[in-house]
Amino acid sequence: MTTPRDDTTVERALVVAAHPDDADFGCAGTLARWSDAGIAVTLLVVTRGEQGGLADADAAGMPAMREAEQRAASAHLGIHDVRFLDGYRDGWLEPTFDLQRDIVRVIRDVRPQRVLCQSPERWYDRLQASHPDHLAAGEATVRACYPAAENPFAWPELLDEGLDPWKVGEIWLMAHPHPTHAVDVTDTFDRKVTALLEHSSQTGHRTDLEVLLRGWGGRVAAQHGLGANRLGEMFGVVPLNG
Repeated sequence: MTTPRDDTTVERALVVAAHPDDADFGCAGTLARWSDAGIAVTLLVVTRGEQGGLADADAAGMPAMREAEQRAASAHLGIHDVRFLDGYRDGWLEPTFDLQRDIVRVIRDVRPQRVLCQSPERWYDRLQASHPDHLAAGEATVRACYPAAENPFAWPELLDEGLDPWKVGEIWLMAHPHPTHAVDVTDTFDRKVTALLEHSSQTGHRTDLEVLLRGWGGRVAAQHGLGANRLGEMFGVVPLNG
């Protein structure tokens, strides 16, 4: 792992997450910075998070609710290209070949220089960040980035769809057990909080949400030397095709 490319060299970024709200918890401040810098960010959500919510939640209405929450949250970050895959169940996600193909399809369509996804490596010090669906989405995305997205012989039917091979420049992994890079999100922290409040089915009962997020961000900033009274988000950065 190494330091990332300069943001000025990145025109398009793709973020892949297992559930609505995953990206907002893990990297909303960073995504707001990227959008502000002129990077076109696409968010791909693999499931609609239908197993989320409190015990008395409307289970039948949960998928539509969570999709709407995600779109509203992303708008606060300057992200207007929000996509959802069909056919993948919350709680049942595996890095299948079908899932890899569907992510490759989006990679070839978006043609991102940078992909951000969940870590496929379990983080035992904070196990909640390594939900099995997160690990599966991360593994499928890494496999999709390399070698499948750049291999013309992988799913040749994608060529018939006009989706030519694409080489991703780098992968950022959130909730990685050994992060190598931190982004100062002090100036975009308020938008992170606002985005997460849009996920009212998940955060509406949390009166301590901002305190929790500020604590996480402060610890990241301290660990990575961002300075006093700063807030950060941390990632493992994997170079590809540099």
